[in-house]
Amino acid sequence: MLFRKCAGGVVFYGEKVFLLQNEKGEWVLPKGVIRGMAPQQEVAVARVKSETGVDAEILEAVGETNYEFYSVTRRAPVCNRVMWYTMRAKSDTVRIAFEQGFIDGGWVPLPEALERITYTQDKSLVRLAHEKYKARLAEGDTI
Repeated sequence: MLFRKCAGGVVFYGEKVFLLQNEKGEWVLPKGVIRGMAPQQEVAVARVKSETGVDAEILEAVGETNYEFYSVTRRAPVCNRVMWYTMRAKSDTVRIAFEQGFIDGGWVPLPEALERITYTQDKSLVRLAHEKYKARLAEGDTI
């Protein structure tokens, strides 16, 4: 099995979270593989920007998920370990990376996002990230 380290963001703008729909029709969060010695935080911010067009800043780490799939191109199983960060978008401007295989995406109100997200662990991650996001706002951070 191939093991890969990845990083991604749960990105908020106001009370909306950013979701992407991949080529399989799954609703997911932006993320990518960490190559070489690149810092996780830099990869997370860069992948959010490249997949969504969103300029975002990291507020704090939110957790880690793992998932496995079979890679047809590699003809082998793959396990991705993703470090996630709660992020805040600097504006609501977006540009979906259709060239990367995404077919839809955008800002989705939290209740609708939790219904739309394909994977249970991603739903849990978004709930936790939203709690951290709200806590930061309560401490005086502005949206």
